Amino acid sequence: MDPLSDVLSLLKPRNYLSAGLEAGGDWSIQFPDQQAAIKCGAVVSGQCWLSVEGVTDAVRLETGDCFLLPRGRPFRLASDMDLPAVDARTIFSPARTGGVTSHNGGGDFLLVSSRFALSGDHAGILLRMLPPIVHIRSDADHSALRWPVERMMQELRERQPGGFLIVEHLAHMILIEALRLHMAEGLRGGVGWLFALADKQIGAAIGAMHDNPAHGWTLQTLAERAGMSRSTFALKFKASVGASPMDYLTRWRMLLAGDRLASSGDPVSAIALSLGYESESAFSTAFKRVMGCSPRQHGRGRAPASAPLGEEIIRLPEPVAG
Repeated sequence: MDPLSDVLSLLKPRNYLSAGLEAGGDWSIQFPDQQAAIKCGAVVSGQCWLSVEGVTDAVRLETGDCFLLPRGRPFRLASDMDLPAVDARTIFSPARTGGVTSHNGGGDFLLVSSRFALSGDHAGILLRMLPPIVHIRSDADHSALRWPVERMMQELRERQPGGFLIVEHLAHMILIEALRLHMAEGLRGGVGWLFALADKQIGAAIGAMHDNPAHGWTLQTLAERAGMSRSTFALKFKASVGASPMDYLTRWRMLLAGDRLASSGDPVSAIALSLGYESESAFSTAFKRVMGCSPRQHGRGRAPASAPLGEEIIRLPEPVAG
Protein backbone atom coordinates (compact mmCIF):
# COMPACT_ATOMS: atom_id res chain seq x y z
CA MET A 1 0.00 0.00 0.00
CA ASP A 2 0.95 3.66 -0.28
CA PRO A 3 1.75 5.64 2.92
CA LEU A 4 -1.63 7.38 3.18
CA SER A 5 -3.43 4.04 2.82
CA ASP A 6 -1.03 2.56 5.39
CA VAL A 7 -1.84 5.18 7.99
CA LEU A 8 -5.59 5.21 7.36
CA SER A 9 -5.60 1.41 7.62
CA LEU A 10 -3.73 1.66 10.92
CA LEU A 11 -6.20 4.26 12.23
CA LYS A 12 -9.22 2.34 10.93
CA PRO A 13 -11.53 5.31 10.27
CA ARG A 14 -15.11 4.19 10.89
CA ASN A 15 -18.01 6.19 9.51
CA TYR A 16 -20.79 6.05 12.05
CA LEU A 17 -23.16 8.59 10.54
CA SER A 18 -23.74 10.07 7.09
CA ALA A 19 -26.69 12.37 6.52
CA GLY A 20 -28.01 15.28 4.51
CA LEU A 21 -29.23 18.69 5.66
CA GLU A 22 -31.45 20.94 3.58
CA ALA A 23 -32.41 24.39 4.80
CA GLY A 24 -34.48 27.29 3.57
CA GLY A 25 -34.75 30.99 4.28
CA ASP A 26 -32.66 32.44 7.11
CA TRP A 27 -31.20 29.89 9.49
CA SER A 28 -28.39 29.21 11.96
CA ILE A 29 -27.58 25.87 13.59
CA GLN A 30 -25.10 25.18 16.41
CA PHE A 31 -23.61 21.67 16.44
CA PRO A 32 -22.22 20.20 19.68
CA ASP A 33 -18.81 18.71 20.39
CA GLN A 34 -18.19 15.91 17.91
CA GLN A 35 -16.59 13.59 20.48
CA ALA A 36 -13.15 13.62 18.82
CA ALA A 37 -14.63 12.59 15.47
CA ILE A 38 -13.63 13.96 12.06
CA LYS A 39 -16.49 15.87 10.45
CA CYS A 40 -16.46 15.87 6.65
CA GLY A 41 -19.01 17.84 4.65
CA ALA A 42 -19.73 18.95 1.11
CA VAL A 43 -22.12 21.67 -0.09
CA VAL A 44 -24.32 20.24 -2.84
CA SER A 45 -26.21 23.49 -3.45
CA GLY A 46 -26.49 26.94 -1.91
CA GLN A 47 -24.09 28.80 0.38
CA CYS A 48 -23.52 29.17 4.11
CA TRP A 49 -21.07 30.28 6.77
CA LEU A 50 -19.03 27.83 8.83
CA SER A 51 -17.69 28.85 12.24
CA VAL A 52 -15.62 26.54 14.47
CA GLU A 53 -15.00 27.03 18.18
CA GLY A 54 -11.55 28.49 18.76
CA VAL A 55 -11.19 29.83 15.20
CA THR A 56 -11.53 33.60 14.89
CA ASP A 57 -12.91 33.95 11.37
CA ALA A 58 -15.89 32.17 9.85
CA VAL A 59 -15.46 30.49 6.45
CA ARG A 60 -17.81 31.10 3.53
CA LEU A 61 -18.86 27.84 1.89
CA GLU A 62 -20.11 27.91 -1.70
CA THR A 63 -21.75 25.25 -3.85
CA GLY A 64 -19.21 22.50 -4.53
CA ASP A 65 -17.01 23.36 -1.53
CA CYS A 66 -15.91 20.64 0.86
CA PHE A 67 -14.65 20.91 4.43
CA LEU A 68 -12.98 18.76 7.07
CA LEU A 69 -13.16 19.50 10.79
CA PRO A 70 -10.45 17.23 12.20
CA ARG A 71 -10.49 18.29 15.85
CA GLY A 72 -14.08 17.41 16.78
CA ARG A 73 -14.80 20.92 18.06
CA PRO A 74 -18.31 22.40 18.27
CA PHE A 75 -19.22 24.29 15.10
CA ARG A 76 -21.95 26.41 13.58
CA LEU A 77 -23.51 26.52 10.11
CA ALA A 78 -25.59 29.57 9.18
CA SER A 79 -26.99 31.55 6.29
CA ASP A 80 -26.35 34.66 8.42
CA MET A 81 -23.90 34.66 11.34
CA ASP A 82 -25.86 37.49 13.05
CA LEU A 83 -28.84 35.20 13.59
CA PRO A 84 -29.26 33.45 16.95
CA ALA A 85 -28.37 29.77 16.57
CA VAL A 86 -30.70 26.89 17.34
CA ASP A 87 -29.30 23.72 18.89
CA ALA A 88 -28.79 20.98 16.29
CA ARG A 89 -30.16 18.46 18.78
CA THR A 90 -33.59 20.09 18.43
CA ILE A 91 -33.50 19.55 14.68
CA PHE A 92 -31.90 16.14 14.30
CA SER A 93 -33.40 13.08 15.94
CA PRO A 94 -31.00 11.35 18.38
CA ALA A 95 -32.00 8.02 16.86
CA ARG A 96 -31.42 9.04 13.25
CA THR A 97 -29.58 6.60 11.02
CA GLY A 98 -28.99 8.84 8.03
CA GLY A 99 -31.38 10.28 5.48
CA VAL A 100 -31.98 13.97 4.81
CA THR A 101 -33.22 16.36 7.50
CA SER A 102 -35.14 19.47 6.43
CA HIS A 103 -34.97 22.79 8.32
CA ASN A 104 -37.15 25.84 7.61
CA GLY A 105 -38.80 23.98 4.76
CA GLY A 106 -35.56 23.43 2.81
CA GLY A 107 -35.06 24.50 -0.79
CA ASP A 108 -32.15 26.94 -0.52
CA PHE A 109 -29.25 24.94 0.88
CA LEU A 110 -28.18 21.29 0.73
CA LEU A 111 -25.28 19.67 2.57
CA VAL A 112 -24.09 16.07 2.78
CA SER A 113 -21.83 15.16 5.69
CA SER A 114 -20.21 12.25 7.51
CA ARG A 115 -18.59 11.71 10.89
CA PHE A 116 -15.61 9.42 11.36
CA ALA A 117 -14.21 7.89 14.52
CA LEU A 118 -10.58 6.76 14.48
CA SER A 119 -9.70 3.52 16.20
CA GLY A 120 -6.63 2.96 18.32
CA ASP A 121 -4.43 5.37 20.25
CA HIS A 122 -2.76 7.03 17.27
CA ALA A 123 -5.33 9.49 15.95
CA GLY A 124 -2.74 12.23 16.42
CA ILE A 125 -0.81 10.85 13.44
CA LEU A 126 -3.44 12.40 11.19
CA LEU A 127 -5.36 14.93 13.25
CA ARG A 128 -2.56 17.00 14.78
CA MET A 129 -1.13 17.82 11.38
CA LEU A 130 -4.40 19.26 10.08
CA PRO A 131 -5.75 22.75 10.88
CA PRO A 132 -9.10 23.13 12.71
CA ILE A 133 -10.79 23.81 9.36
CA VAL A 134 -9.70 22.30 6.06
CA HIS A 135 -11.57 24.27 3.38
CA ILE A 136 -11.46 22.78 -0.12
CA ARG A 137 -12.87 25.22 -2.63
CA SER A 138 -14.78 24.27 -5.76
CA ASP A 139 -12.76 26.56 -8.05
CA ALA A 140 -10.70 23.63 -9.38
CA ASP A 141 -11.59 20.37 -11.13
CA HIS A 142 -12.75 18.23 -8.23
CA SER A 143 -14.70 15.70 -10.28
CA ALA A 144 -13.26 12.81 -8.27
CA LEU A 145 -14.80 14.35 -5.14
CA ARG A 146 -18.01 15.52 -6.80
CA TRP A 147 -19.11 12.05 -7.90
CA PRO A 148 -19.19 10.35 -4.46
CA VAL A 149 -20.88 13.43 -2.94
CA GLU A 150 -23.67 13.37 -5.54
CA ARG A 151 -24.04 9.60 -5.28
CA MET A 152 -24.24 9.77 -1.49
CA MET A 153 -26.98 12.39 -1.75
CA GLN A 154 -28.91 10.03 -4.02
CA GLU A 155 -28.47 7.12 -1.61
CA LEU A 156 -29.61 9.20 1.36
CA ARG A 157 -32.74 10.37 -0.46
CA GLU A 158 -33.67 7.04 -2.04
CA ARG A 159 -33.25 4.29 0.54
CA GLN A 160 -32.52 0.98 -1.19
CA PRO A 161 -31.30 -2.48 -0.08
CA GLY A 162 -27.56 -2.35 0.63
CA GLY A 163 -27.66 1.42 0.92
CA PHE A 164 -25.96 1.53 4.32
CA LEU A 165 -22.87 -0.23 2.98
CA ILE A 166 -22.76 1.91 -0.16
CA VAL A 167 -22.93 5.10 1.94
CA GLU A 168 -20.19 3.74 4.20
CA HIS A 169 -17.83 3.28 1.24
CA LEU A 170 -18.80 6.60 -0.33
CA ALA A 171 -18.01 8.36 2.96
CA HIS A 172 -14.52 6.84 2.94
CA MET A 173 -14.04 7.94 -0.66
CA ILE A 174 -15.02 11.51 0.23
CA LEU A 175 -12.64 11.55 3.20
CA ILE A 176 -9.70 10.28 1.14
CA GLU A 177 -10.37 12.61 -1.79
CA ALA A 178 -10.57 15.56 0.60
CA LEU A 179 -7.24 14.57 2.17
CA ARG A 180 -5.70 14.20 -1.31
CA LEU A 181 -6.80 17.70 -2.25
CA HIS A 182 -5.46 19.05 1.03
CA MET A 183 -2.16 17.24 0.40
CA ALA A 184 -1.81 19.18 -2.83
CA GLU A 185 -1.50 22.31 -0.68
CA GLY A 186 1.86 20.93 0.40
CA LEU A 187 3.27 21.86 -2.99
CA ARG A 188 2.77 25.46 -1.88
CA GLY A 189 4.87 25.17 1.25
CA GLY A 190 2.88 23.19 3.84
CA VAL A 191 4.86 21.39 6.53
CA GLY A 192 4.00 17.96 7.90
CA TRP A 193 3.86 14.30 7.03
CA LEU A 194 0.66 14.59 5.00
CA PHE A 195 1.99 17.46 2.90
CA ALA A 196 5.33 15.68 2.39
CA LEU A 197 3.56 12.84 0.58
CA ALA A 198 2.67 15.30 -2.20
CA ASP A 199 6.38 15.89 -2.88
CA LYS A 200 7.63 13.28 -5.35
CA GLN A 201 11.13 13.05 -3.89
CA ILE A 202 10.22 13.00 -0.19
CA GLY A 203 7.15 10.92 -0.93
CA ALA A 204 9.34 8.30 -2.63
CA ALA A 205 11.51 7.97 0.47
CA ILE A 206 8.49 7.73 2.78
CA GLY A 207 6.96 5.14 0.47
CA ALA A 208 10.14 3.05 0.60
CA MET A 209 10.09 3.07 4.41
CA HIS A 210 6.45 2.04 4.46
CA ASP A 211 6.95 -0.68 1.85
CA ASN A 212 9.74 -2.34 3.83
CA PRO A 213 10.01 -0.99 7.39
CA ALA A 214 12.34 -3.83 8.50
CA HIS A 215 14.96 -2.98 5.90
CA GLY A 216 18.23 -1.55 7.16
CA TRP A 217 17.58 1.90 5.73
CA THR A 218 20.30 4.50 6.05
CA LEU A 219 20.25 8.19 5.26
CA GLN A 220 22.27 7.42 2.12
CA THR A 221 19.95 4.69 0.77
CA LEU A 222 16.88 6.82 1.43
CA ALA A 223 18.49 9.78 -0.32
CA GLU A 224 19.15 7.51 -3.32
CA ARG A 225 15.46 6.54 -3.39
CA ALA A 226 14.61 10.24 -3.46
CA GLY A 227 17.20 10.92 -6.18
CA MET A 228 18.97 13.50 -4.04
CA SER A 229 22.29 14.01 -2.35
CA ARG A 230 22.43 12.90 1.27
CA SER A 231 22.76 16.38 2.75
CA THR A 232 20.10 17.97 0.55
CA PHE A 233 17.71 15.10 1.25
CA ALA A 234 18.22 15.32 5.02
CA LEU A 235 17.54 19.05 5.04
CA LYS A 236 14.50 18.85 2.77
CA PHE A 237 13.00 15.89 4.66
CA LYS A 238 13.32 17.66 8.01
CA ALA A 239 11.87 20.87 6.59
CA SER A 240 8.96 19.03 4.94
CA VAL A 241 8.08 16.44 7.56
CA GLY A 242 9.22 18.11 10.77
CA ALA A 243 11.42 15.17 11.77
CA SER A 244 14.61 13.58 10.45
CA PRO A 245 14.33 10.56 8.11
CA MET A 246 15.67 8.12 10.71
CA ASP A 247 13.39 9.51 13.42
CA TYR A 248 10.44 9.09 11.09
CA LEU A 249 11.44 5.51 10.30
CA THR A 250 11.77 4.61 13.97
CA ARG A 251 8.41 6.18 14.72
CA TRP A 252 6.67 4.27 11.94
CA ARG A 253 8.19 0.96 13.09
CA MET A 254 6.93 1.53 16.61
CA LEU A 255 3.42 2.43 15.43
CA LEU A 256 3.28 -0.79 13.42
CA ALA A 257 4.51 -2.71 16.43
CA GLY A 258 1.91 -1.06 18.66
CA ASP A 259 -0.90 -2.05 16.31
CA ARG A 260 0.23 -5.68 16.24
CA LEU A 261 0.67 -5.78 20.00
CA ALA A 262 -2.88 -4.52 20.49
CA SER A 263 -4.59 -6.60 17.81
CA SER A 264 -2.68 -9.88 17.53
CA GLY A 265 -1.33 -12.58 19.78
CA ASP A 266 2.15 -12.39 18.27
CA PRO A 267 4.98 -12.56 20.80
CA VAL A 268 7.17 -9.51 21.29
CA SER A 269 10.19 -11.38 19.92
CA ALA A 270 8.41 -12.10 16.61
CA ILE A 271 7.23 -8.50 16.22
CA ALA A 272 10.73 -7.23 16.98
CA LEU A 273 12.29 -9.51 14.38
CA SER A 274 9.70 -8.55 11.74
CA LEU A 275 10.72 -4.91 12.14
CA GLY A 276 14.46 -5.53 11.86
CA TYR A 277 15.39 -5.92 15.53
CA GLU A 278 17.39 -9.04 16.29
CA SER A 279 17.28 -8.33 20.03
CA GLU A 280 13.96 -8.25 21.90
CA SER A 281 15.53 -6.13 24.62
CA ALA A 282 16.72 -3.50 22.11
CA PHE A 283 13.27 -3.41 20.57
CA SER A 284 11.58 -3.11 23.98
CA THR A 285 13.87 -0.23 24.97
CA ALA A 286 13.15 1.57 21.71
CA PHE A 287 9.42 0.95 22.03
CA LYS A 288 9.23 2.34 25.55
CA ARG A 289 11.19 5.48 24.68
CA VAL A 290 8.99 6.22 21.67
CA MET A 291 5.57 5.01 22.84
CA GLY A 292 5.85 5.80 26.54
CA CYS A 293 5.24 2.28 27.83
CA SER A 294 6.64 -1.23 27.46
CA PRO A 295 5.40 -3.50 24.64
CA ARG A 296 3.56 -5.71 27.12
CA GLN A 297 1.83 -2.74 28.76
CA HIS A 298 0.73 -1.57 25.32
CA GLY A 299 -0.64 -5.01 24.53
CA ARG A 300 -2.70 -4.87 27.74
CA GLY A 301 -4.24 -1.56 26.68
CA ARG A 302 -2.27 0.72 28.99
CA ALA A 303 -0.70 2.78 26.23
CA PRO A 304 -0.72 6.59 26.55
CA ALA A 305 -1.75 8.73 23.59
CA SER A 306 1.09 8.80 21.07
CA ALA A 307 2.62 11.67 19.14
CA PRO A 308 2.24 12.15 15.39
CA LEU A 309 4.72 10.88 12.82
CA GLY A 310 6.12 14.32 12.14
CA GLU A 311 6.86 15.18 15.75
CA GLU A 312 10.40 15.20 17.07
CA ILE A 313 11.34 12.07 18.99
CA ILE A 314 14.41 10.87 20.84
CA ARG A 315 16.95 9.35 18.50
CA LEU A 316 17.24 5.60 19.07
CA PRO A 317 19.87 3.01 18.18
CA GLU A 318 19.07 1.64 14.76
CA PRO A 319 18.05 -2.02 14.58
CA VAL A 320 20.07 -4.62 12.69
CA ALA A 321 18.44 -5.23 9.33
CA GLY A 322 16.70 -8.54 8.92
